[in-house]
Amino acid sequence: MVAGILAYGWLTDFRTVSVLMIALVVVLALLGEVIENWIGFRFAKRYGGSNRSGWGALIGGLVGAFIGVPIALIGSVIGAFIGSFIGAALFELSYSRHLGVATRAGWGAVVGRAAAAAVKIAIGVMIAAIGVFAALS
Repeated sequence: MVAGILAYGWLTDFRTVSVLMIALVVVLALLGEVIENWIGFRFAKRYGGSNRSGWGALIGGLVGAFIGVPIALIGSVIGAFIGSFIGAALFELSYSRHLGVATRAGWGAVVGRAAAAAVKIAIGVMIAAIGVFAALS
């Protein structure tokens, strides 16, 4: 979306896309990424995991999103959910050696990933509204 707004600005000689608007969109996009990773980390810990499970959720989610699942358009999202669960559970299992604790931490990572997706969608809607505002100005 950021690239789309930049491309629109470039195509229109930046008549309606200001530096402030670009900065706002970039900050919102970065905020979305930070919040997404932070929420997954926090939920893994909230569900009884250690710091290690939080890192597992973060790393597993990133790897899962990169690898994805062979489903068009949503494969990387599903991969991120699966990766978060597996990462948090494996990292916690290596620390606590209790399958129940590891499973709860993995589930917390999935819940956190879902909450993070909701926040990221809301930020995406804000970025889209800024883009539409630029196009209609």
